[in-house]
Amino acid sequence: MHYDPEINNHGLKADPFKACVGPRPIAWLSTVSKDGKDNLAPFSQFNNLSFNPPMVMISFQHGGSEEDAHRKETLNNIEDTGYFVYNIVPYELKDQMNLTALPRHDVDKFELAGLTKADCVKVPCKRVAESPIQFECEYVQTIHIPSKSNLGVIDMVIGKVIEVHIKDEVLTPEGRIDFLKIKPLGRLGYYDYTYVNEVFSMAVPGLTAKQMSTMGGDRTDKASK
Repeated sequence: MHYDPEINNHGLKADPFKACVGPRPIAWLSTVSKDGKDNLAPFSQFNNLSFNPPMVMISFQHGGSEEDAHRKETLNNIEDTGYFVYNIVPYELKDQMNLTALPRHDVDKFELAGLTKADCVKVPCKRVAESPIQFECEYVQTIHIPSKSNLGVIDMVIGKVIEVHIKDEVLTPEGRIDFLKIKPLGRLGYYDYTYVNEVFSMAVPGLTAKQMSTMGGDRTDKASK
């Protein structure tokens, strides 16, 4: 089958677009408002942009309805204060993450989900103490992408990672991230999720030993000599 996404003539019960790109890492973002109110919410339009300097991006769509569309509280907090924190979502925290997706502004999402707030080193936001990896991020810019519909408006935020936290227990003896211990959650389409439960290595043929080492590779073979 094929269809025109401008008119969505796919004939399916649900729009398949998001399900065609997955799994997507989840940005569990903690922020603080300019008046000191902590917030925590998950977003699945997220990824890293570069490593030197390390930068990430998150896309925010408007919330609410077509008649009452509004910017997300997390987005406002980031632009107002200039900071945010990315917390990785392990499988064991999936239910807590899901609770923080509730569109409620009358409660502290950390408290709602029974999570512990941890202080940051360089930014005013709190971290999710139970999360094994966190990035403290400094706001760089917002790229505004208009839409024909109020709910289709996109604000893409770029942030610079200025401090990284990794729990010792998710590092292997060789100093690598142990994804099978974390089992990071990924978003598929619809209300479907997945998590990492298998890892395999596959080096590009012809890499030198030095090139392998920059990516954490430790194998030596004919192609790497």
